[in-house]
Amino acid sequence: MIIMKNLERIFAEKLLKIKAIKLQPANPFTWASGWKSPFYCDNRKTLSYPSLRNFVKIEITRLILERFGQADAIAGVATGAIPQGALVADALNLPFVYVRSTPKDHGLENLIEGELRPGMKVVVVEDLISTGGSSLKVVEAIRRDGCEVIGMVAAFTYGFDIAVKTFKEAKVPLVTLTTYEAVLEAALRTEYIDEDDVKTLVEWRKDPAHWEPQS
Repeated sequence: MIIMKNLERIFAEKLLKIKAIKLQPANPFTWASGWKSPFYCDNRKTLSYPSLRNFVKIEITRLILERFGQADAIAGVATGAIPQGALVADALNLPFVYVRSTPKDHGLENLIEGELRPGMKVVVVEDLISTGGSSLKVVEAIRRDGCEVIGMVAAFTYGFDIAVKTFKEAKVPLVTLTTYEAVLEAALRTEYIDEDDVKTLVEWRKDPAHWEPQS
């Protein structure tokens, strides 16, 4: 069995190996929220590597069984976590749905694609947690359908205080394959980044909403 700290380190190293972590301190990424970030994690690259894709499926499946017990269905967050969620649902032989950020503007105008029955215990599979806002909208949609969200598993979290707070308030237990801190430690250890990069990334992490790149 892989204990949690080892899992965080192992998966962080695997993400770095396939270059799923991008660092651009001088030319930061802009998130949908408007925040600027020198760091970008693209978990979706794991889908292109069969052994790593299988690793993610197995570890998310294991975490669900260990942390949340018997679920009735798996829900993937569109679009990033649809494939991982479907793989995990298949491994557990459970129904699968995915949840859109906004309803379709045509046809049945569904927010949840697939079928949930009232009273079902659902585990949500997510790609990445930043502020947690979009992930918890999915939880709200599932609860409105009369189901119970017993937990969420994500591949990666930045671990922002605002996300920790909102998940706690929403009463949603969250577990992740790896964390921002674990990725930084692995990146430094493998010389993917140097000490100067670490300083920048630690400063950004303290106040991402107001961080600006150094000119």
